[in-house]
Amino acid sequence: MEGVITTISGQKRPAASPTMSPSKKTNFVGISPLRELTNVKTPTDRPFRVSIEGNIGAGKSTLIKYFSSMPGIETFAEPIEWWRNLQGHNLLELMYSDIHEWLKVFQSYVQFTRLRVQTTKPKSSSTTVQMFERSVQNNRFCFLEQAYQSGYLHGADYAVMDQWYRWMRANVDISLDLIVYLRSSPEVVFERVKARARPEEAGLSLQYLKELHESHERWLMTNDERFNTIPVLVLDADKTLDEIVEQYKKNENKILGFEKTGRMKVEQGDKDKVKKTLSL
Repeated sequence: MEGVITTISGQKRPAASPTMSPSKKTNFVGISPLRELTNVKTPTDRPFRVSIEGNIGAGKSTLIKYFSSMPGIETFAEPIEWWRNLQGHNLLELMYSDIHEWLKVFQSYVQFTRLRVQTTKPKSSSTTVQMFERSVQNNRFCFLEQAYQSGYLHGADYAVMDQWYRWMRANVDISLDLIVYLRSSPEVVFERVKARARPEEAGLSLQYLKELHESHERWLMTNDERFNTIPVLVLDADKTLDEIVEQYKKNENKILGFEKTGRMKVEQGDKDKVKKTLSL
C-alpha cells in the first residue's frame, strides 16, 4: 500500500493529499490545522491533555523536562524502561535489531503502554494539565501507518492493531486537547541520534527517519478532519536548544491550555506585586 494512508474511518487515500495545509512550509511555526484553541472543549472531569509529538531526536524529552517542575502539571515521559525490560526482554533492542521480525510485537506492547499512560488518573485535584511524550494516536496514525506502508508490517497484523485502536477509541477516553509538533528535518535528528548514542538506536538509518518524518507530516500537517481534529501547535525543532526553549516560553499559554479558557499564566513577579499592593 505504498503511497496510501488509511483514514480513521478505514478509507484509503493517496499520501499526497490535495487538502494538505497551506501553511506547510519548512519554517512554519503556529497552529495547524487552523483551529482556535478556544474551541477545544475539555471534559470537566479531567485535566487539559497535551501530547508532544515529533521524530526520534526532535527534542520531546527536553520539552517534557522544561514543563515538569511547573505547579499543576503532570508530565509523562515515554515509558522506554518498560520497553527495555518486559520480563527480561528488551523489546526496543529486538525491534531495532530485526524490524521485520519484531515490529508487530513491539507495536502491540507500545500501544498497550501508551493506553496505560494516557488514561492515568491525575495524582492531585490541583492538576490542570497532563503532558504526554507521544500518544496512542501517534502509535496508530504515524508509526503503524509508516510500518504498514513500508512493508515492515503484514496486513493482518495491521488490521488487528487497527481494530484494537477502534475499540479503545470507542470505549476509553483517549482524547487529546492539543498536540505540540516538534517539526524537524530528518538530517538534523539523524545527527542528534548519533550524538546521544543510545545502544538500541545504533542501527537507525537516515532513510527510516525520513519515513517517520513523512508519516508525521501526513498525520499532523493537514486540515483534513478525517485524519486529525486536534489543534496542532507546530514548533521549529531544527533550532538550537536556547532558541527552542524560547519557543516554549513564547507558547506557554497555548501549551498549558490557558488560551482555551481565556486565562493567561500569571508570572511569580506579578503575583508578588499584587501581594505587596494588598499589604499596603
